Amino acid sequence: VDDLDLGITHVVRGEDLVNVTPKVILLRRALGSDYLPVFAHLPLIVNDQRKKLSKRRDDVSLTSYRERGFLPQAMTNYLALLGWGPPDDVEVRPMSEIVELFELTDINASAAMFDIKKLTAINGEYIRAMDVDDLAAAIEPYFAAQPWADRVGEPSVADVVPLLRERAKVLEEAPGIVDFLFLDDPETDDESWNKVMGTDTALPMLDAVVDAYGGVEWSAEALHAATQAAGEGLGLKLGKAQAPVRVAVTGRTVGPPLFESLELMGRDETIRRIEAARSRLT
Repeated sequence: VDDLDLGITHVVRGEDLVNVTPKVILLRRALGSDYLPVFAHLPLIVNDQRKKLSKRRDDVSLTSYRERGFLPQAMTNYLALLGWGPPDDVEVRPMSEIVELFELTDINASAAMFDIKKLTAINGEYIRAMDVDDLAAAIEPYFAAQPWADRVGEPSVADVVPLLRERAKVLEEAPGIVDFLFLDDPETDDESWNKVMGTDTALPMLDAVVDAYGGVEWSAEALHAATQAAGEGLGLKLGKAQAPVRVAVTGRTVGPPLFESLELMGRDETIRRIEAARSRLT
């Protein structure tokens, strides 16, 4: 009755309702309508075990994805790709373009798999495309929920956006990427420490950068040059030279751009952490 009253022209639903469609047609005719909308039946969406998505078994709640930091525009972009693809194979694009390109006749007949890895990758692309202010506003609630939230301000959330934008694939990951900037001491990963600080060059490298950082201009560019020069003095390329500095300051071997992080952290705190690492090695 609602479809008749609203003048619905297209009815699109899952293929599991194909057997209901003849009954709907007969019911419309029984209600005195000779007009039939276009009926389209979409393939089912399945999980990575090729089973139909189930709210009892699979994470299908939009609220859950929103809380984890999946952006609405990324989610709608991804959902549009389930069972359909643009003719030029460019998958990440504005919804206005998707609407322009979409045709019901182009939908695949086979089931579409809900691929969380692909959704996450698309979400990461949307995060990287956000400007600093918009991304700072989006991740601020996740920073506010951290135990060190009272320390956010120097640096600010906007200050750390350039450090995390290339690494965060969902918004909830953002605080963990730069948490070392707000802690009294970094949470050191034992595997990272043993891998990097167990080398013969770790302690000499820390000695060299403490001397170099004491008088260098405190900018990412100058810190990069000073670290590279210190490493060359020990016969190390930059990757090997900066590794003990990264572990001493951040507690891990991977993370955001090191020298931009040091610039934000400041000279005194950077040197304090390096000296603490030196003490642990001696």
